[in-house]
Parts: sequence; C-alpha cells; structure tokens
Amino acid sequence: MILIRRSYLCIKTLFRLRSSSFSFSSQVESRSETLERIAEELLNLTKIERYDYSLLFRHKLGFQKHGPALSGAISGDATGKSGSPASETKVAEKTAFDVKLEKFDTAAKIKIIKEVRTFTDLGLKEAKDLVEKAPVVLKKGLTKEEAGPIVDKLKELGATVVLE
Repeated sequence: MILIRRSYLCIKTLFRLRSSSFSFSSQVESRSETLERIAEELLNLTKIERYDYSLLFRHKLGFQKHGPALSGAISGDATGKSGSPASETKVAEKTAFDVKLEKFDTAAKIKIIKEVRTFTDLGLKEAKDLVEKAPVVLKKGLTKEEAGPIVDKLKELGATVVLE
C-alpha cells in the first residue's frame, strides 16, 4: 500500500509540473501519459485488486514478506556494486564460549564439584550449590582452546556439558 501511495504522490507531482510553465521533451510527455494511464487504472481497481497488485508489485521489485531482498539489479543501481548478498556479508565467527553443565551423574557429583572448584574461584559450598542448580553456566567468555579441556574433563567424570 505504501508503494501505491508513493506512486500516487509521484504522479501527483508530475501533474503539477506538467501544468506549470516548464517545457518537457516528447519522451517525458509520453512517460507522464503512461503514468497517468497507470494511475487511472490503479484508482479504478477494487480494494482486493489493489491488494493483489501491491503484492505482485513488491514481488517484482524483489521485496519479501519481512523486508527488501538485495537483488543484484536493485543493489547494483543503489550502491554502484553488483554482487551477490552472500559475498558482501561476512558471517562473524563466535570467539567467546560459555561452558554449560546440562546434567550430571549423581554418583560422580563430588568429583564434578571438585573439578568445578579447580577452574573457578569458588569455595566448596558455592561450587556445590552451582553444580546442584544444573542446567547452569559454569564459566563465561572462554576461548575454544580454554573451554575444550574443561569440557573434556567434565565429560570424563560423567557430566553432560555443552559449549554455548
């Protein structure tokens, strides 16, 4: 509907310019006649037909349901570059990971608490409370190299651990 309104405003502006004292070339006059014809046809449509037209128009321009799509023709005209959107956007690699304890074997609870104490600065009571709250994040903001040995050790003890 916004596109129809914008088209209407553009056509309205053309009518004003045409009625003013500016001189137009024959090419511009034929374009304005075409636009006048299109505007008349749009105004004669029913609401359902206008809605269908707006969907078709958005589809032809490359707009999707959730916003504009970056097609080569549209982005090439707007930015001066023509390329695929996949090559222009780079996916950021995750560098900071959180070690999350999902669940653990109750028989290995004491060993897991001791291991949690080794890589955190928690006392016995705090580590015990933390482990009993599972699922819980044990350590935040680690690199993959730092988190790997922790995850491996906890898995050896019978815990289910994930990197987030």
